[in-house]
Amino acid sequence: MKMKKVAYIGCLGLIGVITTEFGVIGILPQLARHYRISIDTAGLLLSAFAIVIALAGPFMTLFMSGYNRKYIMALSLAVFLFTGIVSALSPPFWLLLLVRMLPAFLQPVYISTAIAAATNGVNKKEEHQMMAIVLGGIGIATVTTVPFATYIADELHGWNYSFVVQAIVSLLALTAILALLPSMPVLERKTYGKQLKILKKPVFLISSLVVLLMNAAMFTTYSYFADYLGRVNSMEPKMISSMLLLFGVMGVLGNFVAGKALSKSLTATTTFFLAGLALVAVAIYYSGSLSPVTTFLLVGIWGFLHTPCFLTGQAYMIATATEASEFANSLSISFGNLGIAIGTAASGLVIAVYGIHHAPWAMLGFSAFALLMMWVKERSVFR
Repeated sequence: MKMKKVAYIGCLGLIGVITTEFGVIGILPQLARHYRISIDTAGLLLSAFAIVIALAGPFMTLFMSGYNRKYIMALSLAVFLFTGIVSALSPPFWLLLLVRMLPAFLQPVYISTAIAAATNGVNKKEEHQMMAIVLGGIGIATVTTVPFATYIADELHGWNYSFVVQAIVSLLALTAILALLPSMPVLERKTYGKQLKILKKPVFLISSLVVLLMNAAMFTTYSYFADYLGRVNSMEPKMISSMLLLFGVMGVLGNFVAGKALSKSLTATTTFFLAGLALVAVAIYYSGSLSPVTTFLLVGIWGFLHTPCFLTGQAYMIATATEASEFANSLSISFGNLGIAIGTAASGLVIAVYGIHHAPWAMLGFSAFALLMMWVKERSVFR
């Protein structure tokens, strides 16, 4: 019960983290209009965040791995709160971009620390369950705070209100961490050298590439979710907010199913959701000619397959480096966010050259490449 309490508070904090990172997706068109920039330039607010995570995350996690986990989690959420407040003041675009990059330094630190705190001392079966609870914050954020932030911005006709929502969520999470979590000092600090050894393992490196490609596939089209549904499917802002809500609801359901399935077969579960993304990419491309009901069902299926990939990808990668799980966690987050940056940038290039309608083909390409790397990794393990 104690570890579940830690896991649920970690989940609440992750809701704040994800709301800050992905809450911008629903307001990209508004930001582009306000700052008089292209949609792919506005997408830098997402891709720059991801690049900082990818480059700085592992080093920050290594540096802070020996400190009290409660205080690390609190510090991380305090920075996210600061970012939300400054962003809500509608600063110049260069300052908005800069201030959004600050919490990215601590995002993987928070997630890896929260998972480590929740799984400390539990058995293997409970470890996956605790991890699923913490990472469930991703799905919950996509079903609640992320679409709500978009809805508020649309209703009040101001994109900065989205950042107000983000700041409030971060404040609530920070308060819960300070008030409800016990002190969690690290009793045994692993040396940097011991943790870095996992970088010499071929199967770990291949699984890292799988996570990178998987996240790239996920965000080629999702990063431009609002603009895609608006232009290709001719949806109004309120309907797009509803689609984000549906996407999140199905993502929570998918995350629950994936959490149960992982204990039975890690590889099969990861393959199922990744292959599903590849198939749904084709359907998204042709969705412009579908009826509203069919599009509704498609977005639901997309959400069901999309969100669990965070959990399955992380579990798939960590399984190859159990001797340094906290560092592996941070690397998983970093590779995942590098994938987000690559996927968003690649899709932005496709959009700039061919138009937003063709973004799903980038999604299909990255998904297929990830499946190929999984095949390579599994052959190298069993050869």
